Amino acid sequence: MDEKELVCKLEKREIRPTALRLLILRTMLNEKRTVSMTDLEDLLLTVDKSTIFRTITSFLSNHLIHCIDDGTGSLKYGVCEDSCNCCINELHPHFYCEHCHRTFCLKNDHIPVVSVPENFSVNSANYVLKGLCSECSKRKRRK
Repeated sequence: MDEKELVCKLEKREIRPTALRLLILRTMLNEKRTVSMTDLEDLLLTVDKSTIFRTITSFLSNHLIHCIDDGTGSLKYGVCEDSCNCCINELHPHFYCEHCHRTFCLKNDHIPVVSVPENFSVNSANYVLKGLCSECSKRKRRK
């Protein structure tokens, strides 16, 4: 994704496109998987932790990214599609690889709709599948 597309992605969410925000967004997109705060700190050694945290907080509150609790104790973050508003009908499942410990968005599927009792209101859902990713499955078969 080029600079102009990154700027547009931020501006669509009413986020001012600073150099650090563009760097963090580019890094997240280049990973092609979800990333944790620790992942971002390791990938962006020249950016201090508080800047990364504030940027992630801003991205979350403006629905540029979504948060995933994959059960590892470390929240992961994935970049939303341009049309996403992070409402319950737009949420998708995630896949956690038990070998390489990476978490992937499964954007082509939606979280199943579950009926809740009357007067209950659903604000979010977390649907995580666990197993081996494609790369780890291939490695296991070669052994």
